Amino acid sequence: MPSSKKFAYIPMKFESPLIEGLLISRYKRFFADIELEDGSVVTAHCANTGSMAGMKETGSRVWISRVDNPKRKLQYDWLIIEACQNIYPALVGVHTAWPNKIVEEALNNQSIPELANYDSLRREVKYGENSRIDFLLESAERQPCYVEVKSITLSRTQGLAEFPDSPSIRARKHVVELTNMVKDGARSVMLYVVQRDDCDRFSIAADIDPKYHLAISQAKKAGVESLCYGCTISPNEITIADPIKILQH
Repeated sequence: MPSSKKFAYIPMKFESPLIEGLLISRYKRFFADIELEDGSVVTAHCANTGSMAGMKETGSRVWISRVDNPKRKLQYDWLIIEACQNIYPALVGVHTAWPNKIVEEALNNQSIPELANYDSLRREVKYGENSRIDFLLESAERQPCYVEVKSITLSRTQGLAEFPDSPSIRARKHVVELTNMVKDGARSVMLYVVQRDDCDRFSIAADIDPKYHLAISQAKKAGVESLCYGCTISPNEITIADPIKILQH
């Protein structure tokens, strides 16, 4: 079960009211056709390049945002879906950029205890072999801390969140890079953010990507830390919530 200790998290409110619709189809990874309440159909950008298992069923309720950028080819972004593959429906955040935004806000507010008390935060810092770390935390009296954020949407068993939802060479590369940073004397943290509010456990989906499972197991032995936090989601805001228990890698 999640930790009983509660933390004061500040909601990440959406910049404008979201638009509700029904999913027609998600295709070519980046596109989703959505029927709006007035019967019109729009094509929204899908930022999630994974399999999105359980989150692309025709007829599912979804929420999108309009993009105020005339240069954009697609004028809508798909942000939320109501997933119904488990016993109870759950709102799931499908936009992979949102976890980084809410984590940055939480880090700036010292709201993740395991990553608090650093003097500075930098984003997208180059490191390793042609990689960029999501967050580099630094302090004069502490070793630098490399934090890689992963967005979690998959849940095949009630209450259990899993990652990844498809084999990912890129995700494995990040694990290797974090392991190398530990060997160089830094601190490395894999931070999994579950973009759904119906899970209280997290596990690596070894059957989906056994190579990632092996890599993260080896990273743990080398000293790479793993953290997992849940989210509270509504059509108005998304907020990082309480820690989620990580099952044995």
